[in-house]
Order: sequence, then C-alpha cells, then structure tokens
Amino acid sequence: MKKNEGTVDRVLRVIVGLGVLSLAFIGPQTPWGYIGFIPLLTGIVGRCPLYTLLGMSTCPLE
Repeated sequence: MKKNEGTVDRVLRVIVGLGVLSLAFIGPQTPWGYIGFIPLLTGIVGRCPLYTLLGMSTCPLE
C-alpha cells in the first residue's frame, strides 16, 4: 500500500488525534472525542482515504 502522507503531516495527525481523543476521557468527557481515532489511525498508517479521493499527497517520495 502506497503512503500519501509526509512525516510532518503524520506527526501532526497523531498529535491532534491524541488531543481530540483525550476529550473522551479528560475534560468534558464527550463521546465526540472518539472522532480522534480517525486522524490518529491515518497518522499511524500513513495513508489518508480523503487524500486518495482528491488525488493529493504530502509524501515527498513517489
């Protein structure tokens, strides 16, 4: 599977994902915090389905 996320993009997605996910456990404890799984997983895997649909890539390597 070809990656379409660059290193900076992946790091930011993991940080944002963990931050949003923390809202389900710390703070307002809202179930909307589970949305944080999406950027977390795409950051770990290195592939974004939306980038694929739009034909985008932030990965410098082909």
